[in-house]
Amino acid sequence: MSTRSLVMGILNRTPDSFFDRGRHWGFDDFLRLADRQVADGADILDVGGVKAGPGPEVTFAEEIDRVAGAVDALRRRFDLPIAIDTFRGAVAEAAFAAGACIGNDISGFA
Repeated sequence: MSTRSLVMGILNRTPDSFFDRGRHWGFDDFLRLADRQVADGADILDVGGVKAGPGPEVTFAEEIDRVAGAVDALRRRFDLPIAIDTFRGAVAEAAFAAGACIGNDISGFA
C-alpha cells in the first residue's frame, strides 16, 4: 500500500516575514508566488498575516485586512484547499468566510 503526502505552500502576507523578508508582500508578487507553488505541486495553500516570533504588534483588523482578500483571491484562482495560519478566532472566522477551509494555529488552538 502506498500513500502520497500532501504539500502545503506557505504564503506570508507580512512585510517582515522571516522566510522571504517581505519579497512577496506586494499583492501581484504574492499571487505570482502562489502560481509558482501550485505549478510546483502544492496541494494546499496556507496564508498567514502575522510573523511567527518577535515583531511588531499586528491588530486584529490589520491581520484580517492582510489575509481575507488574499484568501478570496486564491479561492477564485485555484481549485485547492486554502488554510489560514492564525492564532486569533476572529481572523480565522473572516478567512473561513472568504473561502479558507483549514485552520492552522501555531498555539494548537489554545
